Amino acid sequence: MAAMKPSLGRVLPGSSILFLCDMQEKFRHVMYFPQIVSMAARMLKVARMLEIPAVLTEQYPQGLGPTVPELGAEGLRALPKTCLSMVPVVRQELDARPQLRSVLLCGIEAQACILNTALDLLDRGLQVHVVVDACSSRSQVDRLVALARMRQSGAFLSTSEGLILQLMGDAAHPRFKEIQKILKEPVPDTGLLGLFQGQNPLFQ
Repeated sequence: MAAMKPSLGRVLPGSSILFLCDMQEKFRHVMYFPQIVSMAARMLKVARMLEIPAVLTEQYPQGLGPTVPELGAEGLRALPKTCLSMVPVVRQELDARPQLRSVLLCGIEAQACILNTALDLLDRGLQVHVVVDACSSRSQVDRLVALARMRQSGAFLSTSEGLILQLMGDAAHPRFKEIQKILKEPVPDTGLLGLFQGQNPLFQ
């Protein structure tokens, strides 16, 4: 009997969706928040260009405020939630897309709503691609361990640029030049080098 082929984690625009989790005013104290939001905004801009659907959530917006304007999420209806996962409030969106295969996951906090969302999506049989330069926590330790935990459970860790290039797939893509300009813009330090440098046992 042939062995089952492992999932390679390929992403295609027609079977992907972008999840934007809880980038709200009262979370501005999260480490690298402006940088994380700018990378998520880049993902959203490219998703719109490639006609990839996006969903946006807000955790208890009455207390934690609205989504920050820097994300550029105008036109997206924010789904309020109290659950520490996006999945319960976006279930209809998932069920309405039988072709869906991959979820591109951005937002905060890594050890809370991002982790729980990833686990819920994996439990549904979906591939999860955590955009590591678009996710953070108040604590870098929580961020590091959450990324390792998601990887242990089967999520893929990718950078925003890596995913964008996968989604385009070919320099002959009609929007390649436009997207290339976005990728050439200066990229902020999102604190990842400190997490991955050296012999980090969590990522072996």
